[in-house]
Formats: sequence, C-alpha cells, structure tokens
Amino acid sequence: MQKLPDSMTVVAISEPGGPEVLKIETRPVPELGQGEILIRVAAAGVNRPDVLQRKGAYPPPKGASDLPGLEVAGEVVACGTGATLHPIGAKVTALAPGGGYAEYCKVPEGHALPVPEGLTMIQAAALPETFFTVWTNVFDRSGLKSGERFLVHGGTSGIGTTAIQLAKAFGAEVFTTVGSADKAEAVKALGADHVINYREQAFEKAVLEATDGEGVNVILDMVGGDYVERNWKAAAIEGRICQIATLNGIAENVNFSRLMVKRLTHTGSTLRPRSDAFKTEIANSLREKVWPLIESGRIGPVMDSTFPLSEAADAHRRMESSGHIGKIVLTLES
Repeated sequence: MQKLPDSMTVVAISEPGGPEVLKIETRPVPELGQGEILIRVAAAGVNRPDVLQRKGAYPPPKGASDLPGLEVAGEVVACGTGATLHPIGAKVTALAPGGGYAEYCKVPEGHALPVPEGLTMIQAAALPETFFTVWTNVFDRSGLKSGERFLVHGGTSGIGTTAIQLAKAFGAEVFTTVGSADKAEAVKALGADHVINYREQAFEKAVLEATDGEGVNVILDMVGGDYVERNWKAAAIEGRICQIATLNGIAENVNFSRLMVKRLTHTGSTLRPRSDAFKTEIANSLREKVWPLIESGRIGPVMDSTFPLSEAADAHRRMESSGHIGKIVLTLES
C-alpha cells in the first residue's frame, strides 16, 4: 500500500466574507475513525451551502471539518476500523459533512457509492449533494408518485436539474421555473413539461392555467420569502410542499387559511446535520433505484463548469452570479 503523506493542500475559509476569503492552506491529512474511509480527491462539487458557510451563515455540524465541500469523487486510499464496504483502490463518489475542498477527505463509508459506469470523476463529484437531497425530500418526505404533477423552482440549479430528471424518470409531469430563455431551453432538454419564466409571469398563475385550476401535487422550493404563500396558491388539494432553503429570506406573514382549506402539508429539512445512519439509508436507496438509471444513460449530472482547486474563489463567483446551468466542480491533479 502506498504511504500517505502527513499533510495536504486545502482551501479554507480565512474569515466570513466574499469569495476572496477562500485561501490555500496546508493541513494534516485527516485521521480516520470507526467506519470511515479516506478518499484521495479527484474532484469536489461546489454547492450553495458552501457559499453560505463562507459567509458565516451555515456552520458545520459538531465534529465535522471546518473546510467547505460536501461532495467528492476519488479513490479510497485508507479504511478505518470496521470499514469494509469500499476496499482500498475503489473509485467512489461520496457525500461529506465537510472537508471536500482538499486533496484528501474522510467520510463515513455508508455515504460513499461506486462511481457509476460511464461517468468521469468530475461528473461523479457532481452527484451526491443534489441526488441525496432530491431523493429524500421529493420521494421520501413528499411521496411523489407516478402520474402526479411536480414543480421545482430554479430549474437550472444543481438541485433543479437533478429534480427534473428524477421526477420525469419516475413518471411525474414536471413544472419548473427559470429566469431566461436559454435556461428555458436547457430544462426542456432535460424533460421538463412546463417551463415558466418567473421574470415574465407569476408562476402560480401559470401553474393554475396549465392545470385547469387544479395545481401541482408536490413542490420543491429553495426560495422561501413570498414564494411560500405563492406555492400554496399553486398547490393542488392535499398538495405537499418541501422547503430545503430560504434564499429569498423568511416569510414572516402568511395566510394560513389557504393551507387549511387545501389541506396542504408544508414540510422541510436540511441534510447536513442528519445522522450518519439516515444518510446511509439514502445512499442505499440511490444505489438500488437511481444508480441503474445513471449507468443506463437515462439521467445524469448536468455540468456547467470546472475550476482548479486553487481557483475555488472563482467557482464561488460563478455560482453567485446565478448564470450557471447545472453543476460547478473543482478539480485536483491525480
């Protein structure tokens, strides 16, 4: 077995602030605990929670690395006590509690999955955060079924492109919102049945018009703010809304009568603080129900751009511009 180095190059958050606070540092290679594996990182996904953490608004859970980075792909180079799922040398992609912006990243073994056949490491690094999030919120929590209508906001985000493909693959009629004509074309290519440019029309009115007033059964929302009550207007009787972020802030005043009259369920969750066992259950479901779809080419990550690890600040600028379509990924030399 190849001897591991004592130190590694990482991108750390020097202080809360803009992209410029992301700095290259040297850190010790992580030490493994029970049931953990060490991955030599080939690529790491960039996600909105990384941006929030950089700003000081999304601290890592207790015991997690203070480095940003919630998803990686690479090669297993060491296994902790009791870790037997992925042998040394295995190519994996994994959900991480933090620490992905580094040459080496440790994760619980149950949060790693084999790199799907036909995907590069860069593509594989774009999978975990969005696929784990969409699966647990859309299918487990909200119970989306074949034949139902589904709306996801931000159709060209990593979450959006994943949700469109998964909902379509499992038989839903898919609605999504976008902010430009080129983004509309991109989501149509992914299979969206109804595309609403939120700059040109109110999405709730467009949804009701397209459904003869019936509305949609499930809504996945990361916007919050005034979208909360607008989602209730767009929802069908007995509709389910799942909140996974509040990028437009908190809704302080809403009319709960609409929630009651329509018998709606408005739930929400965050993935990062959940237990290792919970995330392992999601990984098992993905491997059984979704990985075959990826390997068959029916669905896959939508890639926007890649940046070297040393240019993580530029990757964050790209994300904050909201011009991206799909995933942004950091690359490391092998």
